[in-house]
Amino acid sequence: MTTSELGLDYADLPRLLTMMTGDEKHDASATSTLDVLWVLYDRVLRVSPATIDDPTRDRFLLSKGHGPMAYYAVLAAKGFFPTEWLPRFGAFDSALGYHPDRVLIPGVEISSGSLGHGLPLGVGMALGLRAQGLTSPRVVVLVGDAELDEGTNHEAIAYAGAVGLGNLTTVVVDNQSATHGWPGGIASRFSVNGWTTATVDGRDHDALEDALLAPVTSADRRQPHVVVAVVEPKFG
Repeated sequence: MTTSELGLDYADLPRLLTMMTGDEKHDASATSTLDVLWVLYDRVLRVSPATIDDPTRDRFLLSKGHGPMAYYAVLAAKGFFPTEWLPRFGAFDSALGYHPDRVLIPGVEISSGSLGHGLPLGVGMALGLRAQGLTSPRVVVLVGDAELDEGTNHEAIAYAGAVGLGNLTTVVVDNQSATHGWPGGIASRFSVNGWTTATVDGRDHDALEDALLAPVTSADRRQPHVVVAVVEPKFG
């Protein structure tokens, strides 16, 4: 079923979120990513329920997989799976687990939830596409700011910049939950390793769209790109 047939929009997301209940919702993780996810699937990513197996599709990797409610709501709104699945979130034998499973959920590229794995996987995926001569697909990875405490991400950031993975974009949702920070903010951690950067209001859809599409509109794309999406503090 297509998005137009569903007739769902951003205004429907709160209702879809309330369809999912349980003790493991990780509400803060879900709500912090909601706007970024919507803009990605509504305005940026070249992927749809009809093209989930197309080699030229864009790839989205939710590294912040421990809070997938917003991800599920957006995928359902866009027709990747029926909205009737949502009330069974976290139930026994439900496809919608507390961490997304790429084998069970249409459109999910990686099984995630263990923090620190998504960006290294994204680097490998971007390299693989380049090795196959697939220059148009983008790989977009969403991480949380606290996830940048993981050492695997430091290695991935340094390597992606060194080899010029221009088809890779990272979105860091910053709700001030990181233990370790850097002088000059999150973006500086990437820029010193050769990434282009943008820091925007994580609730401003137009600003998010412009920042996320920057690599597409660039005439010479030889650097990975990071968008730092700043939202309200987790414990504020």
